Amino acid sequence: MQAAPPPTPPHPSPRPSPLLFLLALPLLLLTACGGASRADGSHGGVRGGTDGKGSVTLNVGDQKGGSESILRAAGELDDLPYRIQWSTFTSGPPLLEAVNAGAVDVGGVGNTPPVFAAAAHSKIKVVAASHGSSAGEAILVKKDSPVKRPAELRGRSIAVAQGSSAHYQLVASLRKAGLSPKDVTLNYLQPADALAAFTRGRVDAWAVWDPYTSQAVAQSDARVLTTGEGVVNGLSFQVAAPAALDDEKKSAALKDYVDRLRRAQDWVHRHPDAWAKAWAKETGLPRDVALAAVKRTRGTEVTVALDRPAVASEQRIADTFAELKLVPGRFDFSSFVDTRFNGGLPPSSTAPRTYSNSSPGKAGRTP
Repeated sequence: MQAAPPPTPPHPSPRPSPLLFLLALPLLLLTACGGASRADGSHGGVRGGTDGKGSVTLNVGDQKGGSESILRAAGELDDLPYRIQWSTFTSGPPLLEAVNAGAVDVGGVGNTPPVFAAAAHSKIKVVAASHGSSAGEAILVKKDSPVKRPAELRGRSIAVAQGSSAHYQLVASLRKAGLSPKDVTLNYLQPADALAAFTRGRVDAWAVWDPYTSQAVAQSDARVLTTGEGVVNGLSFQVAAPAALDDEKKSAALKDYVDRLRRAQDWVHRHPDAWAKAWAKETGLPRDVALAAVKRTRGTEVTVALDRPAVASEQRIADTFAELKLVPGRFDFSSFVDTRFNGGLPPSSTAPRTYSNSSPGKAGRTP
């Protein structure tokens, strides 16, 4: 993928305090929607365990506290008629690099990494989609910051992970406020580094996603300036290798896998407390932070069809980054989509799920 190197931070970083290490530790473990991975194993992935039995093996790319955790908590890894070999990645882009290389058959990412992968002409196919709340896609400022409206970010420094879903949310939010990326100073930082910069006041704002949003609000004196609601598409995807889709047995396993993910997501919405407990144990997040993130975003997702509006919304993201010259040029995103698993799924415009404010921990009305 072609992307500009991150700029040098505006000031040298002093040695972090012990408190900052405690705050940053869960960030190092959590799912990320974009950015670079450390070089652990092939293509940045760490080989994990195996589930199921049979002659067919799906190599699944995952992120900490992601698909494997949800499937296991929901009981959807029981009685698998095929094997799943798990590999864990710290973010979406290196996971998609592994898909492109054929090292991974399928993996889940946010709405922006597939755009960068497609722009690099990677061998990928988006095969499944979920639509969730964008309330966790946020631009954060300190509680005592003088910035009260997004338009007041002009001339300010903002931390964001390059190529992440937060990157597009930031660009779109700036445009809505009548600004462009040239009107601010972007510091391309991964979440743990961004937390350090934000905590020390070395950046004025931080564009990030849940559960980092929930953690920063609870533990880092952060205030939500604006969210992605009404600005971004709220989509996340399962992305597969074309070779796996062309293999009849693997394609059947992929169909079963995305069906299990859909059922597991239904379970998460119905059991927010149980999932928050499991997620907290997996990631090191405090349980109250995990529950807040579940109710804000993670438990709101509904599996939807990869229809024309979904593809069109991704095309707008691709065109935006092409205009900013962060990808090589314009391309047709639809050529990187395979709709074979759409059958019977609701349209991508289906509203995310919600939770009742009057019944903490209980699922609210499901659309």
